[in-house]
Amino acid sequence: MAFRGWKWLLLLGRQNTLAKVWRSRRGGPSLCWQRCCHWSSGKPLAPEVRAFLEENTEVTNSGHLTPEIRLRLLTPRCRFWREKPDLWPYGDPFWAIYWPGGQALSRYILDNPGVVKGRSVLDLGSGCGATAIAAVMSGASQVLANDIDPIAGMAMILNCELNHLNPFPITIKNIINSEAGNWDLIVLGDMFYDEQLADGLHHWLQKCIRIHQTEVLIGDPGRHQFLSHSIHSQLHKVIEYSLPESTRQENYGLTSSIVWSYQPSDSLDDS
Repeated sequence: MAFRGWKWLLLLGRQNTLAKVWRSRRGGPSLCWQRCCHWSSGKPLAPEVRAFLEENTEVTNSGHLTPEIRLRLLTPRCRFWREKPDLWPYGDPFWAIYWPGGQALSRYILDNPGVVKGRSVLDLGSGCGATAIAAVMSGASQVLANDIDPIAGMAMILNCELNHLNPFPITIKNIINSEAGNWDLIVLGDMFYDEQLADGLHHWLQKCIRIHQTEVLIGDPGRHQFLSHSIHSQLHKVIEYSLPESTRQENYGLTSSIVWSYQPSDSLDDS
């Protein structure tokens, strides 16, 4: 099965498995930046993991909205674009795809550095780490990347190296449903693919805004699960980007991606 077919499975079927993992890994109390870190600039990657990722991904900065950022991704020139998905040894590589919502967020941050400059930023569901990288490039004072896949965390370190950045703190804990973290800005892209997970995100983001006046930016290309969720009525459209042709082809007809500002009503229950 070609990776194009594999990606279709990720989009439609296997995403449910990932959603279950997000829901099952309950976060504990809110952690400070230092205690959240599972990787940092001083901790090397396992040599065998580094070698595998370097051998089975391609370094690219083309075909997406942020040519300033170089990333290790799965492309048609990679072995696992053609191999059977079950041969990939580390679980579904969601991080190896630069999803449209993340592309839009990263583009917006690079074009509008004042959004993050001097601020603390949480990149939730960071994947390849592109949006966190964009935040660092644009002058964020602190950046924490969060993804529940430990291989994603390792890939982020490689992507930081590609862009001549010291790796930012990374946590692989599920922090959704934990105490509301005190960040100036939370960014998340392509996370609304499961109703129960979306409900949890909605509630947790709302708490962060109520308690800490956190700003929240969401990137999504207009998937049905996102547009049909109740959170959509509380979003303000910030900007819409036309997707590059290769991203359109890989995402089965999606032509644009939007950055939204989440502005919940004061009347919502945050209990």
